[in-house]
Amino acid sequence: MREILGRRRRLLSQRSDGKPELIDAALTYATQWRWPVLPGVAADPQGHSRCSCPDPDCTVPGAHPFDPGLLAATTDGRMVRWWWGNRPTAPIVLATGGHAPCAVSLPALPAARALTALDQMGMRLGPVVASPARWAILVKPYSMEQLGELLYAKDFVPGSLRFHSEGGYLALPPSETGQGEIRWERAPLPGSASPWVPDVEAVVDAVVEALTRTGVSAPEF
Repeated sequence: MREILGRRRRLLSQRSDGKPELIDAALTYATQWRWPVLPGVAADPQGHSRCSCPDPDCTVPGAHPFDPGLLAATTDGRMVRWWWGNRPTAPIVLATGGHAPCAVSLPALPAARALTALDQMGMRLGPVVASPARWAILVKPYSMEQLGELLYAKDFVPGSLRFHSEGGYLALPPSETGQGEIRWERAPLPGSASPWVPDVEAVVDAVVEALTRTGVSAPEF
C-alpha cells in the first residue's frame, strides 16, 4: 500500500489556532518511531526569510540545528518535552542516518513531476517531506560508501539532487522555518511502529529515470 495518507487523516493534535502542536509531533517521532530529533534554530523574527543564527548567508534559515548541536539529537521523551516546553515554536530537526531514515531531496517543481512519473511507473514510496523550495523522499539509512558506489555507476545524476545521510539533518512537519511551512506531501500511515521507507538505490534509479523521461532539467538550488 502506498503511503499517501496526507490530507485525509491527522497524526497530531491542534492548538486553539488550528495549528498542530510541535511537541506532539516531536514526541511521536522520537518515542514512537525512534527517530532522533532536536529543536532547530528559529527564523529571524525581524525577517522570517532570514535565520536567527550568526550566519548572514544561511541557506536553510530556521531549518537547521544550532544550540544544541546535531549530536544532541535524541529519542528521549523527557528531553524532547523539556526542549519544546521551553521553545514551543522551534522547528523539529531529524538527525538523518544511523537507525533513522536518510533522504534524497530535489527542487519542488521537478520533485512534483518526478512523483507523478513514479506513480505512473508503480514505484512504491514512503513519506515525502515538502518545503516551498525542496521535497525530500525518505529512504532507508545508507552509508557514504554505498552512496558513492551508487552514483559512480550512473552515467548521469542531476546536480540538484541532495543526499541527507549520516551526519545530516532534515526539518520535519509541522515546522515553520524561514523557508516556509514544512509539510507532508506523502504522509506516513499512522498506527505503525515506524513508517516504511524504500532503499536509496530504488529511489535514485527511479528519480533519475523519471526526470529523464519527463524531460525535466532540475535547476541547481
